Amino acid sequence: MKRVRLTVAYDGTNYAGWQVQPNALTVQEVLDQCLSDLLKTPIHTMGASRTDAGVHALGNIAVFDTEARMPADKYAFALNTRLPEDIRIQKSEEVAPDFHPRFCRTIKTYEYRILNRTFPDPTRRFNSVHIYGNLDIEAMQRAAACLEGTHDFKSFATENLQVTDTVRTIYETRLWKEEDMIRFQITGNGFLYNMVRIIVGTLLEVGKGAIQAEDISAILEAKDRTKAGPTARAKGLTLLHIRYPDEEVETVK
Repeated sequence: MKRVRLTVAYDGTNYAGWQVQPNALTVQEVLDQCLSDLLKTPIHTMGASRTDAGVHALGNIAVFDTEARMPADKYAFALNTRLPEDIRIQKSEEVAPDFHPRFCRTIKTYEYRILNRTFPDPTRRFNSVHIYGNLDIEAMQRAAACLEGTHDFKSFATENLQVTDTVRTIYETRLWKEEDMIRFQITGNGFLYNMVRIIVGTLLEVGKGAIQAEDISAILEAKDRTKAGPTARAKGLTLLHIRYPDEEVETVK
């Protein structure tokens, strides 16, 4: 028995998120089915990040166990001939049998894209959110910087969370504008449900002048979801990559 790790990229537009659900098509369901067809036996993957409906990924991680003799690095090629065009394996490799993508220490980076122009651009409608009107980019940058460090992010998570520990560490935030596209990147050791989208919704309120950049610290301290901004739409969010800094995830040679 060996464990194979997949780096999975997908356009989440047509899927109800990553995780298998009873009444909706998900990325994991499609991947599991393709693997099961390929290996002629039921396969169930374990994913690192349960992205929401409409959220995209360039580097989500999934693993599965198999007794098949196929070399681990060949699964990317075999799966990409079977998967739909909006899901592609970027890499496949063998990892230690006890490696679990969600229970190892991780560093995740997300990007949110805001198309800031007068009219929408239909060619960018699937992976960005159109916002009309002037936004104070400098104020948004100051607000984003206030999120760096270790904080209780309860104000920036959906209510009725299934977890009790809402403390997370944000290692870096970056926000900049390239022509008409505002890009916000955030790197941390983990994220609460809807946390990045609520952060973006709050930064947009800062950009519009409805919230002051200096208010971010008070919003964090409040631990109250009603103090933060609205939840930004899912389609602007992409999981860029997941890194595993611990050496136990070294690939097996």
